[in-house]
Amino acid sequence: MGKPNRRLARLNEQFRREITAIIGRSVRDPRVQDVVVNSVEVTPDLWLARVFVVVGGDDDQRAEALQGLEAASSFIRRELGAGLHIRRTPELRFLQDETFARASRIEEILKGLEGAHHEEGSTGDGDTQDRADGGTEDPGVG
Repeated sequence: MGKPNRRLARLNEQFRREITAIIGRSVRDPRVQDVVVNSVEVTPDLWLARVFVVVGGDDDQRAEALQGLEAASSFIRRELGAGLHIRRTPELRFLQDETFARASRIEEILKGLEGAHHEEGSTGDGDTQDRADGGTEDPGVG
């Protein structure tokens, strides 16, 4: 089971590098100039490759970039097949990568929780720790 997973991981990375290069050197559509390919997930049967991209700008620019990528997908697929010597070149699906947005949102939530925790004051925390210690000496509290 380890070898197929390593093979897929290697293929995913190879596809990411190749697609990035193809978009950078061969795709002339101005809508896709600021696209960054974050990752690629190829299915084990090589029928489909989900290409996760990050696009700057507002929602309209992101939508246009994804439309440009979809329009260029058959060209990119053909170039990919010529560059990589594999039995089957998968169909490409371009998707907006939400990883960064989700991570930022989680950070905001955690900062909000941290701020709320500090607003409660530290006396509640010390009392809880003293009871958990069973009344033992609390080093570092002065």
